Amino acid sequence: MPVIPFFDYQHTFTRFENELTEIIVDVCRKGAFIMQKELDDFEENLSTYTTSKHALGVANATDGLIIGLKAANIRPGDEVIFCSHTMVATAASIALVGAVPVPVEVGFGRTIDISSIEPAITPKTKAIMPTQLNGRVADMDRILEIASAYNLVVVEDAAQALGARYKGKTAGTFGVASAISFYPAKVLGGFGDGGAVLCQDEKVFERLYRLRDHGRGLDREIVEWSGNTRLDNIQAAILDFKLGHYQEDVSRRRGIAEIYSEQLSEIEEISLPPGPNDDISYYDIYQNYEIEAIDRDKLQNYLRDRGIGTLQQWDGKAVHQWPKLGLHASLPRTEKFFTRCMMIPMNMSITDKDIDYVCESIKSFYQ
Repeated sequence: MPVIPFFDYQHTFTRFENELTEIIVDVCRKGAFIMQKELDDFEENLSTYTTSKHALGVANATDGLIIGLKAANIRPGDEVIFCSHTMVATAASIALVGAVPVPVEVGFGRTIDISSIEPAITPKTKAIMPTQLNGRVADMDRILEIASAYNLVVVEDAAQALGARYKGKTAGTFGVASAISFYPAKVLGGFGDGGAVLCQDEKVFERLYRLRDHGRGLDREIVEWSGNTRLDNIQAAILDFKLGHYQEDVSRRRGIAEIYSEQLSEIEEISLPPGPNDDISYYDIYQNYEIEAIDRDKLQNYLRDRGIGTLQQWDGKAVHQWPKLGLHASLPRTEKFFTRCMMIPMNMSITDKDIDYVCESIKSFYQ
């Protein structure tokens, strides 16, 4: 019986072990640890890849969202709308700038339900924070229309969507600012925490630059209080190398998704995410492959017994379902979704034979 892990962390290193070891040793021998050439190179290459005017490396995507909200002038007491089908970090970033997270429903494609945004808007609403989830961009045309109509800003949580596109435009380039994650399990993952912030406006960039590094501007003058959320230089060098192989990784994931679509689409008991070629408006990178399944828990146990790793994202709860966070929302569609959702293997260590085995196992469970 094969063993197919949900994610193989060791493979992220062993796949390019010689090259990565050389990079790490080179940076360490130079003593180039903080904000050196490797970071500058990575930021420039990331900016080019995303077609973003600016890209800044930060310590993690949560910090990126926090400083992005601050640069967008979100203040204590402001309300920010987000989809509850997301990591708690999305809402936490809102709360940590003193604003109020307002959760709304999950919709098609596992991203924010567009129809739930306007009913959640109040006189205190100042922003919408769409999560570009599982490597898919939300319907940004409609979100930007709503934001314009109500004079709201958009700050994107693009943590899972580096390189994903909607109508040719890259995730993270729609709003005032956005954050990307380089957590090890991401499609572009480092060997620890890491992130980046993207922005298109020069003044926003200057503010983000200061917020990243103790309030210190490009001219080295300190003009405001801030903390430290710099991406370290070793991680930047690793990520810059891996960025050179990124598009082949995305292509492989899209190929895996196509196999899942072909082999699982006839199973009535499960609902699949949109396939790679379902709608030319979307270019998904498939950070995750999240299905909805009847008898989800029994299916997970069955797959586990057959050596297949699966995962319920975020411990199987939407953000508003953690009572001590005090969000007190009723989101029936999202709550139903979380009784059925699970993720099946989608990573660079699995083979086509592994994918066939996963599909055969799911089919055999329902047969």
